[in-house]
Amino acid sequence: MRFPILAFVLLAGTASGAIAQSNVPIERRIDRLEAELRAVQRRVFPQGSAQTIAPELRPPAPVSPGSEISGDALASLVERVDALEAQLRSITGQVEEQGHRTRQLETAVADLRGRLERLEQQSAPPASPAPASVNAPSPAAQPAPERPSGSGNAEADAEEAYNAGYRLWSAGNFAEAQRALNDAATRYPNSRWTSWMRNLLGRAYLDDDKPATAARIFLDNYQSNPRGERAADSLFFLGQALTRLNRRTEACRVYDELAQVYPNMRDYIRTRLPDARRAARCN
Repeated sequence: MRFPILAFVLLAGTASGAIAQSNVPIERRIDRLEAELRAVQRRVFPQGSAQTIAPELRPPAPVSPGSEISGDALASLVERVDALEAQLRSITGQVEEQGHRTRQLETAVADLRGRLERLEQQSAPPASPAPASVNAPSPAAQPAPERPSGSGNAEADAEEAYNAGYRLWSAGNFAEAQRALNDAATRYPNSRWTSWMRNLLGRAYLDDDKPATAARIFLDNYQSNPRGERAADSLFFLGQALTRLNRRTEACRVYDELAQVYPNMRDYIRTRLPDARRAARCN
């Protein structure tokens, strides 16, 4: 969850400013402060997180117009103000902590991406020399993968394209699977199956003993669509690829991120995570 700290400060400042308006009755100022706090909570916790605070304070004793506030009523109002200020401090701390963690993750991801690109370049095979004659057939040329015929239903076509790539991958035809899945992900960039395609594309490279390329694909799939149905899988297999590249410390960080971001990961990943952490020598 990313929340602009500046926007939060502006909201909190608006709420705090309500207390300073001495020409407004104290009950109205506190009610306004509570309303502003609820607005901040809705912005910070849009899904109704359990971290939101809903104090159960007794309402102040009624005060007749023109009369002074009694000691009990004043104590109740002070209690409400103290509780509201404590809530604002708590939310402010959570926002600042989240912002700090987000900046750290962005820095780490940028560094990891740069390392993966360098590793991929180092592991790339040398370019083949140009053929002597433009008319001579290239011995390395392979036929393009056959595209599934369209049905007119984009999601059904995307699913069939994924299944075609899956069949190639499961048969061990990794190069063909790579081309088919990359082609499918390009043709259906906004399908729910895109997350599946790119994750399996990374696995096809990983199984083809190309962990640097696989790691870049897994990282892109997670970053570009963290809510995709195979985003958690891509994080897991990113850790696998990093372990293969002897980047064990980074692999452990990826596994930590997986457990934190996707606590409800599917059982296929959950049951394999402990062994993966041991293989990476995580603490």
